[in-house]
Amino acid sequence: MKAVRLSFRLLGYLFSLSLSGLMSTGCSSFSRDWKATAATSPPANDIVGSWEGSWRSDVNGHNGRLRCMVTKVSDRQYRARYHAKYRKILSFSYVVPLSVATAGGAYEFQGQADLGWYAGGLYEYEGRATPTNFYSIYRSKHDHGAFQMTRPERAE
Repeated sequence: MKAVRLSFRLLGYLFSLSLSGLMSTGCSSFSRDWKATAATSPPANDIVGSWEGSWRSDVNGHNGRLRCMVTKVSDRQYRARYHAKYRKILSFSYVVPLSVATAGGAYEFQGQADLGWYAGGLYEYEGRATPTNFYSIYRSKHDHGAFQMTRPERAE
């Protein structure tokens, strides 16, 4: 019986190590790409480029730092690559394809992404962005909340 418990403990430890290794690898790639994008001037009339701000869960009050890179795929399709932090040590990166329509100088968007069972499954996003402000709400089976971001300050 002790051997079985030890095996499960060892498997859990190895899984945690593997998961944290994968997450940190994605983090360094995201950070490098985000810094390069943030060093350039964002377009005056588009939402493409780097964003930073915070996320907040309305269900449990959890919150943290949020960064994003938006790229244009076509006139009505964009790609948002997010990197969220929680309690300064846990981080998670993921991509959301966005359907975008312009309305009165702003970009209204919606999208969805399956973040896997460990992150809560399918999330749906809906929001509005201008070239300087980005606001989105998110919903999943067990959580909902908001993202609030602005353009990062450029180091001159």
